[in-house]
Amino acid sequence: MLPATAVEQVSGPALLAEGISKAFVSGQQRTQVLDGLTLSIDAAELTLISGPSGCGKSTLLAILSGLQKVDSGHVRALGSELGQLDLRALERFRLQHTGFVFQGFNLFPALSAFEQVELPLNYMGLSRDEARRRARVSLEEVGLSHRMRLRPSELSGGEKQRVAIARALAKEPQLLFADEPTSALDAANGQMIIDILHRIAHTHGTTVLCVSHDPRLVVHADRVLAMEDGRILSDQRTHAAVTASKEIPS
Repeated sequence: MLPATAVEQVSGPALLAEGISKAFVSGQQRTQVLDGLTLSIDAAELTLISGPSGCGKSTLLAILSGLQKVDSGHVRALGSELGQLDLRALERFRLQHTGFVFQGFNLFPALSAFEQVELPLNYMGLSRDEARRRARVSLEEVGLSHRMRLRPSELSGGEKQRVAIARALAKEPQLLFADEPTSALDAANGQMIIDILHRIAHTHGTTVLCVSHDPRLVVHADRVLAMEDGRILSDQRTHAAVTASKEIPS
């Protein structure tokens, strides 16, 4: 596990970006993707970053999750300054405190659903019994208890994405990042994924940050940040946040 001093007790935002800039260079061409962007993400909510393809939302997600470094500015996650962590400490931070869900599922063809979920838990230093318990409970939570022995080739697209969510959830992360989690799915499966992500935020207290151009996500998010050309155009609280606060017992 991480040392107790590695992650401070967070009293403010779960994620905070201050004046972050990022550009990509290809040959003589330099493309400014983010330029002085500042935002904060509250804990235990589903926050959606929406916008057209190429607007910088996936780059922003990668930076906030520590997968990419900024050219300038600062990113704090759970109280830790990501820019001050060396590569090993950053990898340890992601392993212990974050979960990821991607558009392409990122599953291993030869492993069963249960093995997919159990695998990262072994790297966290959990006992074999605890890793298996978490894997089973997480698959049950996403409705796949009856499919956990099947490999990806035997699962539908929606089931594959639910395995990916279970794999992230089993780590009991404080931060869950989802990059276009519904874009490869039909309406019914996409709706199921949205419902699961919303439930994770409100029942587990997980900070869920999702980037998507899927309009179905908007009504289920607690907060919607609209991006265009690397800038935040609008920041809106939604009806979902009010409804969830009434449904969840204190």
